[in-house]
This record gives sequence, C-alpha cells and structure tokens, in this order.
Amino acid sequence: MTAYVISEVEMRDPDGFEAYRTLAAKTIAQYGGRYLVRGGKTELAEGNLPPKAIVIVEFASMARLKEWYASPEYAEALKLRQTALERRLMFVEGARET
Repeated sequence: MTAYVISEVEMRDPDGFEAYRTLAAKTIAQYGGRYLVRGGKTELAEGNLPPKAIVIVEFASMARLKEWYASPEYAEALKLRQTALERRLMFVEGARET
C-alpha cells in the first residue's frame, strides 16, 4: 500500500533551504519516492491558520518511506533542515482499495 510524507514548511534560511531541497530530492528519488506536491500556491478553504508551503511525497509503502527517512543519505539533509526550515511532518498510509 502506498504511503505519503506530508510536510507543512516555513523557510528560515533561503540558502540553507535550497541546499536542503536539493539533497532531500536526491535521496527521495534514490528510495523510489516521487513528489506529488512541492510548494505550489496554497489557498485556505477552511480554518483560520494561514497556509504554509505544502510538500507531498509518495512512496511505494510505509516501510520504504521509513527506510528513506532513517537512511544515512537523508540524515545529511536533516542536518541542514534544523536551521533552514521549520516544518510539521506526517507519514500517512494511502487509501485501501476495495
């Protein structure tokens, strides 16, 4: 079953953010992930918190997603993330087919 990484992102440091994005994208591809949404225009439909940039990445399974997240390759990107951006990060299983 597919699994998704959903990130709500706010940039802190533009140069660090670009370095993080480049490295993260490389590791996502290495682990078979693909971007579905990557920071496009966000429009608030309900609620009262201002929308932030949204990133959604699809992986073949939750196991593969977690393998990517715990990988030594992504660990390098995580070092950059600490100062480059603020985020909420969620792992979500895809819908079960009936």
